[in-house]
Order: sequence, then structure tokens, then C-alpha cells
Amino acid sequence: MSPINTHFKLEGRLKAAALLALGVGLALLLPSLMGATAGETGAWVPAWSAAPDSAGPAMKPQTIRQVLRAGSGGDKLRIKLSNLLGDGPLLVGPVHVGLHGVGSAIVAGSDRALSFGGQATLRIAKGESAWSDPLDLPVAALQELAVSLYLPEGASAPTIHTVGMQTAYLVDGLDMAGAAALPRADTDDSRYLLTDLQVLPTKASGPARTLVAVGDSITDGVGSGLDANARWPDALAARLRKDPALADVAVVNAGIAGNRILNDGSDPYLGPSTLARFQRDVLDQPGVHWVVLLQGINDITASGLLDSPKDKVSAAQVIEGMKTLVAHAHAAGVQVWGATLLPRGGSTGPRGQTPAAEAMRVEVNRWITSAGAFDRVLDFDRLMADPARPSYLNPVFDSGDHTHPNAAGYRVMAAAIDLQALRN
Repeated sequence: MSPINTHFKLEGRLKAAALLALGVGLALLLPSLMGATAGETGAWVPAWSAAPDSAGPAMKPQTIRQVLRAGSGGDKLRIKLSNLLGDGPLLVGPVHVGLHGVGSAIVAGSDRALSFGGQATLRIAKGESAWSDPLDLPVAALQELAVSLYLPEGASAPTIHTVGMQTAYLVDGLDMAGAAALPRADTDDSRYLLTDLQVLPTKASGPARTLVAVGDSITDGVGSGLDANARWPDALAARLRKDPALADVAVVNAGIAGNRILNDGSDPYLGPSTLARFQRDVLDQPGVHWVVLLQGINDITASGLLDSPKDKVSAAQVIEGMKTLVAHAHAAGVQVWGATLLPRGGSTGPRGQTPAAEAMRVEVNRWITSAGAFDRVLDFDRLMADPARPSYLNPVFDSGDHTHPNAAGYRVMAAAIDLQALRN
């Protein structure tokens, strides 16, 4: 059997909240709002995303330069800054963007100042986010940009995406947002405040067509290498750019390392549950047609690691969570592709695979492949397993921790997706 076997669309938010009652009395609410999203105006296309997952440690006044790769190209761009998880209003600016050069440098002559409502600075209320004004800066698909922002008052609880897999450059005390390079910068690998990039395509090609990958550290790209742009959604985006019929399909990465379907973050797990964030991080993306759900392994490992009764979930509860996500997406006219959970045999540390966890993984995967709940099934488990030991990753694809694929493994995952399914 092929690893891949065998519609829908969202343009607004759903009013009704979905409540899931599970066997142990666990109730999970899907957030609901009405109204248009920022991405629904004009022909804005998603080009990059990093879902906010926690509040980082306090920061002094400083400049932060972050590098990202635009999955889609266009003549204009805009970015979104988030104070979703902050503890009060946040002053930001100036903010600059330029084409990324080497290290902390930008390409000479490409620096541009961004504005927000015509102003160089903005104050973002607690729990809110803000789009920049559109900026004339042509960017090619798969081109790297450097976004630099200054925090004149610092940030007591900056909203971050913890595992960025990309070097960020930080300079205390100085506004260097427009500097050609930051040679004295400290470095980090989280994302700070920056959650989205959108572009206006060079040629109008109709509404956006977007695939959103939602999941945990395997979607977030752990094991792929720092600054490599080698996560499996990155590899898929690069593959689509080579196909003229699919070059306009945007790929959005909504993965959060440590994330779970059913429960919010609780050390060592991160971020609001996928049930809680599904509308914001997935269905609110412009033109979303397809969702790839590769998640559930952290729900399983947390069940054996954490002491709280709500964290002690069963395979049946994980499956019910998946059913709720599918129902919510289908109600919005969005297709959901279910991916089987990868093997973790031999993994070590507090989240090492136990016999009980392996039994739950097998049960969940059996349901994914046989129940017919998903519009399409991606059997990544079968694809990535060691043929001699199916509960282990194939050593050729193992990053070394026996849990996360390496860059070659992520490329294989992306290559296994049948592009014909995106032509319909």
C-alpha cells in the first residue's frame, strides 16, 4: 500500500463554539468569533507564519533582527506583530525589513522602514496584534527577509514562538533596526512578536489557495538544523514552487514544538491546545483549502509523564479530539488530511517511549488509517519506520534523538504528498 491514500474552504469565522466532552469529563472549548480577518482583504497571500506559544522572559530595550523565508512571492508585503500573551501594552518601533544577506546583514539598498497606521511606532494592547501598512518591496518565493524591530521600553512578557529553528540577533539598548548588520549582537533561536508575513502576488491569480500544516515539534522542524529552512512544510513549499500549476499554493506552518491537541501547555509542553488555537492559527489563514494534522504524540507522552488528572488521556480521547478538529474544519469547508504518528522507539529522557505509550500510538494510527474520518490519509508512520523495527524511526531519517526526523527525513515526508490532490 502506498504511504499516501485517499473540500472545502473558509472565508470567515464561525460563530458557534464547539464543546468536546470526553470520557473522563474533559471539556474543551473551541474559540469562536464573527467577522472578517485581516488576511481577507484584497489578494493577500500567506508567505510565512510562526504560531505564538508562550510569553518569554523579560527583555530590556533592544533591537531584535529575525530572518524568515517567504514561501510565496509578491510586489508588496506586510507583517503581523503580536502581543497576544503579553501582560500589558507593548511599545514597538521603529520596524524595518530588508532582503537577508549573510548572518545578521541585509542586502545593501534593500532596507525599508515599515509603518503602522502611517506611524513609525505603535503600542499594541495586551492580547492584541497589529498588521503593518503594505510596503512596496518585491520579494521572490523562497527568498529570505530580515525583519528588525526596536523595543524602546523593553518587554516584560514578550509573545514568542519558542522553537524558531532560526538565529535571531539581539542588541541591548540601541535602536539598530535600520543598521546594515549587527556585528555585536547576541543570538537566540526563538521568534519574538513576529507571527505572520503576507504578500500581494506579482500577478493577480484569484483568491489565495493555502495548505496549513498543524502539529507539534515534527511540523515545527526540530531536528532539521538551525537556519536550514528544512522543515517538512519548507520542503513542500519548495516542491510546489517547481510546479507551474501549483506555484501559487501557499504553505503555512502552524506547528508548535511540545504542543498537544487536547490540553494547553504544561511544562515541558508548550502553547495553547490545538483545539483552542485551531481557528486562529489554522482556519483564519487566508484561502485555506487543506489542513494537514500531524499531532497527538505529545498528548500520549504527557499522559504518562504529568500528574494532573486532565493530562491522563486515553487513545479514545485523542481520537475524539481529532474528530472535533475535522468537524470544525469541514463546517468551514476545509479539507483535513490526517497524518499517522511517527515511531519513537529508543527515545530517551522524560518523554521517552514506554510500552503503554506505544500501544496508544498504534491504536491512534489504526484509527487514522481505517476510520475514514479524514479526507486523505498520510501514512508517515509507515513511510518513516525502520523496516526491521517498525516501532523505531529508520536510522537513515533519524536526527539522533529517535523522535524527530533529520532534514533528509523531512524531505521524504514532503515528497510523499500526492500533488495531484492539490489540483482539484
